[in-house]
Amino acid sequence: MQNSQFTTFGVSRILIMSLLIIAMTQGVFAQDKATGFEFTTIKNIEHTGIKNQGRTGTCWSFSGNSFLETEMKRMGRPFVDLSEMFTVRNTYLEKGDRYVRMHGALNFGQGGALPDALAMIKKYGALPEEIYPGDIYGEKLRKHGEMESVLKGMLDAVISNKDKHLSNKWKLAYQRVVDTYLGEVPQRFEYKGKSYTPKTFASEVLGIHPDDYVQFSSTSRVPFHTSYVILVPDNWLMATSYNIPVKEMTQIVDHALKNGFSVAWATDVSEPYFSWKKGMAILPPKPWAEMSKEARKAFFDTPRPEMTVTQQMRDEAYDNYLTTDDHGMHIVGIAKDQTGKEYYIVKNSWDVNNPYEGYLYVSKAYFRLKTTAFMLNKGGVPNPIRKELGL
Repeated sequence: MQNSQFTTFGVSRILIMSLLIIAMTQGVFAQDKATGFEFTTIKNIEHTGIKNQGRTGTCWSFSGNSFLETEMKRMGRPFVDLSEMFTVRNTYLEKGDRYVRMHGALNFGQGGALPDALAMIKKYGALPEEIYPGDIYGEKLRKHGEMESVLKGMLDAVISNKDKHLSNKWKLAYQRVVDTYLGEVPQRFEYKGKSYTPKTFASEVLGIHPDDYVQFSSTSRVPFHTSYVILVPDNWLMATSYNIPVKEMTQIVDHALKNGFSVAWATDVSEPYFSWKKGMAILPPKPWAEMSKEARKAFFDTPRPEMTVTQQMRDEAYDNYLTTDDHGMHIVGIAKDQTGKEYYIVKNSWDVNNPYEGYLYVSKAYFRLKTTAFMLNKGGVPNPIRKELGL
């Protein structure tokens, strides 16, 4: 997942976002003038405000850290603004090692997957944003294109070096380049009057136990209720997911949200019926290519029927590259439109420049078809499914 949006984060928006979250928790979200939809909030989980990933393909870190920040609040801990770039920095170290070990036969880039944030916390710990902002570029809008190119070029040079032998220096040299772009990691730092290392900060302040989290996906190509590796390029860590039938996808997410658990979400955002401009993602009643020009133009004007998603539809969309692993976001609530149909309230990381100030309303039909994976605390999984999976 490495989708990015070219926008600028405004610090002045923080107050607006706080008021927006309060309004959502009180029940009604104002009608969007850009559409004919009226949404009423059913459940909204308290969470941190919108951030902007800028021109970086690091949505997986922004969504993953947003999810973990919300988990801290659910567990009764104070909110902490976690450093997304510390997570990114550590994945670059791990990716570099694997890329060389695989002789370059591994996807290397800015993208990643939902479990990456947990894996990095487990190995490296965590840092607050104020300690490690990771913006050494010195520009308002984050962008990592140059850094990615330099790092990959360096790794390719290590692999193809004429000495036919790897020295014991390349990892240190590589790390120093990463730290030149993102900043060196402090061995110790002060936070709210106490001294920490990244690992003690993770254990004492976050209180997150990575093994308590599970990822799900759905395909008939693998036996249901077993674990497997989702074969998408950005799953460089080869993290596993539990395979469930399509009908259980929304059962799990609905149960989690209604019981106070938010959900990290990986999905396809390449479809014309995913609209950041409108702040919505809904399925058409029939294939988009078969719809008239007029029907497409009026698609977001009012609630309408959606196609019924089957397991076969999911499998075919994935197999034919129609569902791709584009973007990571954070599901923080449930809402309904004026017809009573329910949608997921989704927090994005493209700043606040859309009708819902950085959020989207995603239909459950869209979620069933276009999800590549979703992750949550296993405590949010319904008991019958937990028992079936042995969680």
